[in-house]
Amino acid sequence: MTTDQQTAQTAAATASPSTELWVERTGTRRYTGRSSRGAEVLVGSEDVEGVFTPGELLKIALGACTGMSSDRPLSRRLGDDYDATIRVSGAADRENEVYPVLDEVLEIDLSELDEDAAQRLLVVVERAVDAVCTVGRTLKAGTTVNLAIETD
Repeated sequence: MTTDQQTAQTAAATASPSTELWVERTGTRRYTGRSSRGAEVLVGSEDVEGVFTPGELLKIALGACTGMSSDRPLSRRLGDDYDATIRVSGAADRENEVYPVLDEVLEIDLSELDEDAAQRLLVVVERAVDAVCTVGRTLKAGTTVNLAIETD
């Protein structure tokens, strides 16, 4: 395991498990996701302006996790001001209500590196993402989801 992978795993293990997450209904097919740290995200159906669908948030979470997992090795080699975009796509299978395939593309300019250095960096980035991107690892492994319904 590389130092980057160890650092990321240590940070994940020591992160505060006390952040609460919840979603509140704010209108017809409109919700606001909130965290106890003060963050908010607007969620709704595709026909509602200014919101993300739950499936879009899943894709964004995957792309953001990939970006954060690759940030340290990329910034160490390219500097803190490098630009990156992670695009995530994948059509929903509406008959089964799943995303059978999600495709990610990390767009990064490595033109200042020679071919060997660029290839070595890409290997390090792929290993970092495979090792510490919790969202990607969870999606690949599958997870158990438990729903409890509480009534007043």
